[in-house]
Amino acid sequence: MAKRITFQPYDLTVEVEEGANLLQAALAAGVHINASCGGAGVCGKCRIILDSGSLDCAETTLLTRQEWELGYRQACQCRVLSDVTVRIPPESLLDKRTITRRRAGVSLRPSPIDLPALKAQGLYNPAFQKKFLQLPPPSLADNLCDLSRLEGGLSRLHGLHNLTLDFLLVRKLARVMRQENFAVTATLDFAQRRSRNPRLVNLEAGDTTSRHYALAVDIGTTTVWVQLLDLAQGEIIGQAADYNGQMAYGDDVISRILYSQKEGGLATLQKAVVATMNRIIAGLLKKHRLAAEDISHLTLAANTTMTHLFYALDPKYIRLSPYTPAACHIPPVRARHLGLDLPEHVFIYSVSSVSSYVGGDIVSGVLASGIYKEPKLTLYIDIGTNGEIVIGNQEWLACAACSAGPAFEGGGIRFGMRAARGAVEEVTINPENCEPMFLTIDLAKPKGICGSGLINLLAALMEAGIVLPNGKFRDDLKTDRIRESENGREYVLAWGSDTESGEDLTLSELDIDNLMRAKAAMFAGYLTLLESVGLKLSDLQQVILAGAFGNFINLENAITIGLLPDLPRECFQFVGNASLMGATLLAFSRELLEEERRVADMMTNFELSEVPSYMDQYISALFLPHTQADYFPTITARLKAGQ
Repeated sequence: MAKRITFQPYDLTVEVEEGANLLQAALAAGVHINASCGGAGVCGKCRIILDSGSLDCAETTLLTRQEWELGYRQACQCRVLSDVTVRIPPESLLDKRTITRRRAGVSLRPSPIDLPALKAQGLYNPAFQKKFLQLPPPSLADNLCDLSRLEGGLSRLHGLHNLTLDFLLVRKLARVMRQENFAVTATLDFAQRRSRNPRLVNLEAGDTTSRHYALAVDIGTTTVWVQLLDLAQGEIIGQAADYNGQMAYGDDVISRILYSQKEGGLATLQKAVVATMNRIIAGLLKKHRLAAEDISHLTLAANTTMTHLFYALDPKYIRLSPYTPAACHIPPVRARHLGLDLPEHVFIYSVSSVSSYVGGDIVSGVLASGIYKEPKLTLYIDIGTNGEIVIGNQEWLACAACSAGPAFEGGGIRFGMRAARGAVEEVTINPENCEPMFLTIDLAKPKGICGSGLINLLAALMEAGIVLPNGKFRDDLKTDRIRESENGREYVLAWGSDTESGEDLTLSELDIDNLMRAKAAMFAGYLTLLESVGLKLSDLQQVILAGAFGNFINLENAITIGLLPDLPRECFQFVGNASLMGATLLAFSRELLEEERRVADMMTNFELSEVPSYMDQYISALFLPHTQADYFPTITARLKAGQ
């Protein structure tokens, strides 16, 4: 018998069969609920509030008795027994506006191969180019076939010889050439790696050389970014972003790999990210009053798992030793064949991956940052669920990935959340009375704590002397901000009367332990990779922080907790979304499109899990900031001075 589910605050009602899983019903209805583990029941994030009706829900230790009595349930553990109304809690509500926000006062490192530099160096040379031709119409005296006439014109007028041809173009050749009396514009692909001969991919009636556009795409685990590029003018004319639709099936790459192994799972994940891309692209084209036919090609950067899922390649062996992707170099593919709402002539070129956990996003970032062309010994870091690290310079590059876990994106933390309206991001604490002062995104009522906020809160607790180096709260402080809980002692950042949910907003010792594990994984990665190439932290000349999260890190606080090395602060630079920047540069430069393969081949990958010293380094880093004080001289001195 059909039952009705009403999802609030969306006021959306759907019908399901009695006994249907609530999380699956939400996914089918397009309602986002945080499901970090993909519905396995182990993360406790897919909480909803039962307003009315009856659900068959398993009681779980991931919900407290108080939460149960307030109506909280885990959606993945609930089956629908009657018509119900459920409310999505504030921490699960997605706000796209926060994706594109910028942190004031942070200057980004200029790319040495940005657009003005490309043009100045003569490197502005898009891989896809349009050529206009006014061809002589055929006659009884000149009845050369249409294709030969076109090839002859390209040879005579533009010096292009030995072309290869996309067969689909032949089908429309006769019609297009006669539309404007043999005045046509040919689109040529100069990006063929195996052949130096250009490929003829499209033909349009008349002179369309001024309408020549491309798309650059960065598929992240959490967000998808798209830039619209004017190839005729050499300009970025628009960009947009949205949450990756795959988030509904798991927050991290491992959860999604596991979901892909379910029946129909891979197809579901592929369609989810394509739907996200189609939505963004359609919005950009509408905003700039362009037709899809004006797009010539698409360049794409993504981590290895996201690349596999986008192309519907089985990612199973990415997570199994010896960690082998199906492919690191993907040949060009028609966008339409993957479900994108783009014309047949549009091909996708994706940036090469290096290994299972160092993907095209990192190769693209290294290319955009230019570190492969510099003599300085550089540490390049992209911090996320899967932290990627590159060390090297113009002579060599070494790379590795370490599983930091979802803590820096709010996962595994009781009140952790993504950066969204109401997320706590700035925190200071008065050491005299342990009272906090904090700011939330958009200055809204606090809902939870985002990744950068967690770093700032932990650093503030350390600076105030409230948290000991082992991550435990002091037990001799006279304040009601520190109390016992089911997860050890906890610090109350905001009382329930002041929060969006009505619950006290806290950070527990269990939360701190998860943060310490995440930062330890990253720091152990730096040390192990440096050790593997015979270097030390003191040898580093610059550190580049990439990715959206890197833009919002408070540098001093990240060093304080032991996430980043204690180096002179002028060594650090922020590069922003280098993955997207690299994809854009590839669209503008044929030479760089060829160069990215060389950059990927320069990068020697180290599997940290197979390096015996990595676990020793990890254990040593499970301390605030570290068991070896000499790694953090300025922080150790400052904390001692504050005691």
